[in-house]
Amino acid sequence: MKIKPGLFVKVLIAIGLGALLGLVAPEVLVRIFKTFNVLFAQFLKFMIPLLVLGLVTPAIANMGKGAGKMLLAVIAIAYLSTICSGFFAHICASNAFPHYLRAGELSQEAVAAKEFLPYFDIKIPPLCDIMTALVLSFIVGICIIFTNAEVLKKGCDEFGTIVKLTIEKAIIPLLPWYIFTMICEMSAKGVIAVVLGSGAKVILTGIVLTLIWLVIQYCIAGAIAGKNPFKCLWNMVPAYLTAFSICSSSAAIPVTSSCARKNGLSDDIVDFTIPLCSTVHMCGSTIKLAVSAIAVAYIFGVDLPFPVYAHFVLMQGIAAVAAPGVMGGVLMASVGLLESIMGFTPDQTALVMTLYLALDGYGPGCNVTGDGAIAIVIDKIFKKK
Repeated sequence: MKIKPGLFVKVLIAIGLGALLGLVAPEVLVRIFKTFNVLFAQFLKFMIPLLVLGLVTPAIANMGKGAGKMLLAVIAIAYLSTICSGFFAHICASNAFPHYLRAGELSQEAVAAKEFLPYFDIKIPPLCDIMTALVLSFIVGICIIFTNAEVLKKGCDEFGTIVKLTIEKAIIPLLPWYIFTMICEMSAKGVIAVVLGSGAKVILTGIVLTLIWLVIQYCIAGAIAGKNPFKCLWNMVPAYLTAFSICSSSAAIPVTSSCARKNGLSDDIVDFTIPLCSTVHMCGSTIKLAVSAIAVAYIFGVDLPFPVYAHFVLMQGIAAVAAPGVMGGVLMASVGLLESIMGFTPDQTALVMTLYLALDGYGPGCNVTGDGAIAIVIDKIFKKK
């Protein structure tokens, strides 16, 4: 049986080969890689609004089917958990990074000291900006719910299928090459040691913060439901390990549901809450993205005012609704916000993507384990009803 390496393995290989090749590659080869890097960045920027329109719109339209108040309660709690995890990541990372990262060590002056220009650059303007796409997605999705516009809903679903196919067959396969060219250029510039050294610390920070956030979630859920939070959290370990290994919240639904039932939750609550949360609850992925973005801003010396970051987190929590069932979905749905709201350059965005994908599994692991905490709260509120 032929075994294909997963995205995580491909990203690690891309980082390793890029770091080594950049040390010895001639300028002409680095410039060829730079040309691919610039073209892919343009393609990605063009696709982001389409990804939002194709994924968020049908996701919102499909939420019209459900159990009324319980549907709204799950969505509200999941969104609150997602954005709170982003603010939690900001508080912790902003206070921790000054102790083991150097501010501005990848400043624009240092990075631009040795510049590699692409041989040519093709501009591919997006059809609209990211905020326009988000607002339009909400308007169309909500109107589909209230008008029962089946033809329009079918069209949005089919467009969403095309978008998912584009992610799975074009964007995701090319991401390791994109990361490879970016790492190769940084190695040729002589700053790769900073990137790799800081990257390991950032990833470890993200893992620790997701584990702390899970303890907080289960302490809150346990206090509301009158359950032992640590026993409930221990019962969810198989779900965490499953999502960690397959890097997907949606694919882990059967294991997550089985673990949630061990916490004494009713079957109806579990069968409704867990699949829905796999769509709308992205606390772990948000922490991972937030920590990566804050670290990149810090080492590049980019000023990141809290109001700007808060705007990013609030919008990212909405964009994350588009993530289910698509590998790297949260990253793809949110990457446009890094440039449109936080003002990141394409190189800075590429580094965030590298840190995000370098150890992808701990984000989905936190997502699905947190789903179990939300199920505990929903069970307490709606079980008798």
